[in-house]
Amino acid sequence: MSVKLSAAALGSLPQGVAAPKYARTDLSPGVFHIGVGNFHRAHQAVYLDDLFNLGLSRDWAIVGAGVRPADAAMRAALGSQDWLTTVVEQEAHRNGARVTGPMIDFVAPGDSAAMLAAMAKPEIRIVSLTVTEGGYYISPATQSFDPAHPDIAADIANLAAPKTAFGLIAAALKRRRDAGVKPFTVMSCDNIPGNGHVTENAVVGLAERVDAGLAAWIKQHVAFPNSMVDRITPATSERERNLLRDQWGVEDAWPVFCEEFKQWVIEDHFCNGRPQLEKVGVTFTQDVAPYELMKIRILNGGHAAIAYPAALLDIHFVHESMEDAQIAAFLAHLTKTEIMPTVPPPPATSLEDYRQLIVRRFANPKIGDTITRLALDGSNRQPKFILPTARARLEAGQSATGLALVSALWCRYCYGVTESGKTIAPNDENWGRLQAHAKRAKDDAKAYLEMTDIFGANAADPAYVAAFSKALQSLWAKGVRATLDDYLNGRL
Repeated sequence: MSVKLSAAALGSLPQGVAAPKYARTDLSPGVFHIGVGNFHRAHQAVYLDDLFNLGLSRDWAIVGAGVRPADAAMRAALGSQDWLTTVVEQEAHRNGARVTGPMIDFVAPGDSAAMLAAMAKPEIRIVSLTVTEGGYYISPATQSFDPAHPDIAADIANLAAPKTAFGLIAAALKRRRDAGVKPFTVMSCDNIPGNGHVTENAVVGLAERVDAGLAAWIKQHVAFPNSMVDRITPATSERERNLLRDQWGVEDAWPVFCEEFKQWVIEDHFCNGRPQLEKVGVTFTQDVAPYELMKIRILNGGHAAIAYPAALLDIHFVHESMEDAQIAAFLAHLTKTEIMPTVPPPPATSLEDYRQLIVRRFANPKIGDTITRLALDGSNRQPKFILPTARARLEAGQSATGLALVSALWCRYCYGVTESGKTIAPNDENWGRLQAHAKRAKDDAKAYLEMTDIFGANAADPAYVAAFSKALQSLWAKGVRATLDDYLNGRL
């Protein structure tokens, strides 16, 4: 007999499922979070749950929010179970389930008035975001804010009823300034290089086009700390819901399955207080950049490296790709010879130990992470995780053969057919454009590099153009296996 998750059921959870050690009635809001997806609920929310379990910082509970129509489904699911979430940590030889309860409300998506009212309350001292890499309205090539995007232009025209996260933040800060209320810290928890700077550029860039005085006030008084976040958290499907019900006896409308490992490094730069997250394993530092660069280039770059060959070979799960000796060898060689040399190690950190940790995490068979998820949104991820590393290599006069191969594999993937002839479903908001260029690139590899907003300076670098072209031509002429073999044996 399974138990349907709810506040009333917390006292009767099945054996082996941990419940919050705090009374949720003791919590009061301090964080307004935009983008209540799986990663947030397995990462930031878990750290806060840990903190509340210690009896600390219970005035930092979460009020959730969303800016996409799809967020309404998450709100409905969590609302049906009193905003509780079951988090299942899975490793090869152990696992555990816990119910977390740091979120105490969730404002209806699309209700700008309600969201602004909540964000204007003095008790909200942090507004945090997980709106994905592609949700920051930045140019892929320049990584600069794009005020001409229709969504942003609409907010600029009507900041009284904003629809984007950045319009909401700017409008809420305006209310607080006008009311003499201390501003909140804006904390990005997205996987973006310099995520605090990127967020500040978006908020200030929008505000400048509405009220120059507001923009100046934000720059002077609002903190935008950089952070590095890490935890592998696959999407939830019926597989996870059924596993939770059958193995742990809990019915959760939207559980989160994840790995045991988690990491959070934050620049200690807040303008209105913060929870005592250092008590539960968060690293506070004055410089996040070394940790961030290590993670983005080795972990996220590694994800991209295995995603596209695996997808083209019809491999479904990430751990299955790591069981493929050739793909595992490709990842190891690429990481050691091309990626790691571009990464200055953070303090007291061994890059080789970190690389081996990443390999173990990718190989975890319990997670059920999919190659389709890793291959998602390449037009936003390649310019963040692969192309800058290639640029660094080229500018140092070094080879970027393997990194160019990763992007060529992405191009081959965007053609839309695996090597066995199976159709690849659209997996990028720019899929139509990507596929059109990929089809032309079958006969002329340079056609893919015409997307200079994605490839940036690499598109005009003769060494990169030659490496990319040779790799793509090999993929079409010889196939994935032979091309990987050529790379591994120095023939590419």
